[in-house]
Amino acid sequence: MPRPILRPQETKLNTDILLNTRQAAPENKQLSQVEKMKLDRLLRKPRSKAYMEAMHKLDAGGHVHNQKMVEDIVNTIKQEFPEVELAGILLGYVAVCYLGKPYEVHTLDMTGNIIEHYKEGEPLPGGLEKARSLAVRGGYEFIEVYVDCCRAIGAGGSVSVITN
Repeated sequence: MPRPILRPQETKLNTDILLNTRQAAPENKQLSQVEKMKLDRLLRKPRSKAYMEAMHKLDAGGHVHNQKMVEDIVNTIKQEFPEVELAGILLGYVAVCYLGKPYEVHTLDMTGNIIEHYKEGEPLPGGLEKARSLAVRGGYEFIEVYVDCCRAIGAGGSVSVITN
């Protein structure tokens, strides 16, 4: 007798749980293979104009000391992916800094909702360093840094996945 490829509980997954990780158990719980595929598909979609504009505000400079502006940017990020809780998955953002020398890149650290500008050679916190060379090399508007990969976002919102 042939063995079923899928386990019975996996066949009952309904499509509307487009990885609503808010309903998932604690952060330590590993995502199932099906959930990982759905998350990957969702995060490969081109980014919206509003999302792109919010990310461009990171380089303005004045928002570093204005928590309200930081919260607005974070809310725009959450609106871009309403069906997914990115806490614990998305580490932050890295982009080239246009404030001039000595600054090289700026970041948005999602752990503490902190925007920071970094000088050349100054180490980036919380796993964001892996995106620095990609951001500095150019060709992308900004880099989304996830636990398992980086997603380089182009000018039109296109997404390129770079695995670690």
